[in-house]
Amino acid sequence: MAYDEHLAGRVRDLLGDRVEEEKKMFGGLAFMVRGRMACCASGQGGLLVKVGRETFADLVTRDHVTAMTIGGAVSDSWVHVGAEALDDGRVLRSWVERGLAGNPPKPGR
Repeated sequence: MAYDEHLAGRVRDLLGDRVEEEKKMFGGLAFMVRGRMACCASGQGGLLVKVGRETFADLVTRDHVTAMTIGGAVSDSWVHVGAEALDDGRVLRSWVERGLAGNPPKPGR
């Protein structure tokens, strides 16, 4: 499955000029901010978001939120948010903002 181009456009609009680069990764489209991936329109649908270990355990208990899994490895700091949870613009914005907050800039940025 290819990533949802409409969702990618909505994320792009929310991030605006903060996006330094867009990269095809994990079968989706990743948005690079301050040298790191803030979030990714997933090739499985929905959004991959870096939330950090501190909030991970709480967030994966929410509806439509699961741990990100890549090649059988389960993350403890990235989540997959199902597309059905992202229809509301305020909800999408909150996940994109979590991605920015959970992913501090690379040193020197």
